[in-house]
Amino acid sequence: MGKRILIVDDAAFMRMMIKDILVKNGFEVVGEASDGQQAIEKYHELKPDLVTMDITMPEVDGVTALKQIKAEDPAAKIIMCSAMGQQAMVIDAIQAGAKDFIVKPFQADRVIEAIQKTLG
Repeated sequence: MGKRILIVDDAAFMRMMIKDILVKNGFEVVGEASDGQQAIEKYHELKPDLVTMDITMPEVDGVTALKQIKAEDPAAKIIMCSAMGQQAMVIDAIQAGAKDFIVKPFQADRVIEAIQKTLG
């Protein structure tokens, strides 16, 4: 049984890319969200093993969603996804409890490495 993953990104194309990488590597994508508010709701509903969370999103950004999820579930495993040039936000996210981060455009081996390391 593959580990259950929730993908959060405001760009459908990015969700599709990461989903493709995950499914090919035996993970189960249990849900997708396009903003931080949806991410928080889906996290409660689906209880995934891991979340990939985009940093910049409309409504509620990834760092805010990360903090809310971690406040309610300190054991949550969240990997941040960022474009180049978002180092300050990545540092914020790591300090707030993100387990790792992956940079866009996604490289399959780096995505899988981060997820396997986080899931232990």
